[in-house]
Amino acid sequence: MQITDIKVTRFTWPNNVTSDADGHAHPGPEKMSKGALLQVLTDEGVTGEVVAPGADASVIAEFILPRLVGQDPLRIQALWQKMYMAQRGSGGRLTDRIIAGVDQALWDLKGKAAGMPVWKMLGGYRDRIPAYGSTMCGDDIAGGLSTPAEYAEFALKLRARGYPAIKLHTWMPPLPGAPSVARDLEACAAVREAVGPDVPLMLDPDHYYTRHEAIRLGQGLQALGFTWMEEPMEEASVASYRALKDACPSLDIVGPESAAGKHWTRAEWVLAGAADRLRAGVWGVGGITPTLKICHLAESFGMLCEMHGTGAGNLAVACAVPNTTYYERGLLHPMIDYEVPRAYQTRLEDPMDSGGFVRPSSEPGLGLGLDYDWIAAHPD
Repeated sequence: MQITDIKVTRFTWPNNVTSDADGHAHPGPEKMSKGALLQVLTDEGVTGEVVAPGADASVIAEFILPRLVGQDPLRIQALWQKMYMAQRGSGGRLTDRIIAGVDQALWDLKGKAAGMPVWKMLGGYRDRIPAYGSTMCGDDIAGGLSTPAEYAEFALKLRARGYPAIKLHTWMPPLPGAPSVARDLEACAAVREAVGPDVPLMLDPDHYYTRHEAIRLGQGLQALGFTWMEEPMEEASVASYRALKDACPSLDIVGPESAAGKHWTRAEWVLAGAADRLRAGVWGVGGITPTLKICHLAESFGMLCEMHGTGAGNLAVACAVPNTTYYERGLLHPMIDYEVPRAYQTRLEDPMDSGGFVRPSSEPGLGLGLDYDWIAAHPD
């Protein structure tokens, strides 16, 4: 089998989630959003695919196609190395997200060729995983997530839905008055009081607190019995995370989340003692292939590795390995119905049962459940 082409099909779909000036998601008026179906085609008719909104056909044509066309699509490690080494000469155009899209499509193709779901091909440690409810960022929408009381009310709804654990994203710029350690802790305290002492709670606050502010926030979370905190500071400062970790011995520090450098950066964080649990997500580190490396790296040091973000790729890895505790489900908001598939989907990628468990698809490949008729009928 040989790769013959990589195709990007752009389409539109109705969406009531909008992004603020800093890229944080909030409810908004319905609009048509842009999507992209990325497909790896072969001479034997087996196709691997993923929905990759950031796919850039011109970048793929310039940097990836010349390296992958004519190659065996089942040799994913070799193909990933070719894509990674093409990044240096791309002037920053060949991003980790673009590589992540191609890599996931290759794994989807390999699963289909083998007649096996990807999570089993990667290791198949479990066939279900508990999910935590991951909220959207705080907002100024009445009835949304604009006050600590609204966070507490929403947390009770998430518990009633079946989520065994909850993660808050609190207020971040450009909202006036954000960020605020005092306000973050007020919301966290309200949620803890609402759900009781035994529900695991986590926090992902603003990303640019100072070291002093992050330590004050972390120590406040310790007093509230929170399980972990993510990315409260610039992740280029590994020493700051070491100081935060040392200052908060009963609160797990999880990272890095958005730092560049794939598995190599995570190894440096382990060496520096900057995190209690590693963090990796397929879209942020360049695909399933490097995410699996990070999970194995963490396991080698007796550490957990928590997945960043939703989607079939992250779910496949989370179910493949033994050292991930939760699947991140969201982003969730009182005004968004997460249980309804998007217009281009025939089903959710991550259906959750009443007990809070998400099961990966048993279909060969990633099991995306795409509505090809919708995609074809709504070109961008």
